[in-house]
Amino acid sequence: MNLDQALLDIIVSPACRGALAVDDEHSELVCTACGLAYPVRDDIPVLLVDEARQPEQG
Repeated sequence: MNLDQALLDIIVSPACRGALAVDDEHSELVCTACGLAYPVRDDIPVLLVDEARQPEQG
């Protein structure tokens, strides 16, 4: 993924306003607070709760 660091510094999870961490392996931004994983498609973060992957229960 090729995301601008300035963008990563300002975007947050739309679900809980938590910080997002980059997961290059899965091409996702993962919320450090609630765990929702938002996909990144063509280097564009898709910050829609309906598109987010739920954290794995375990």
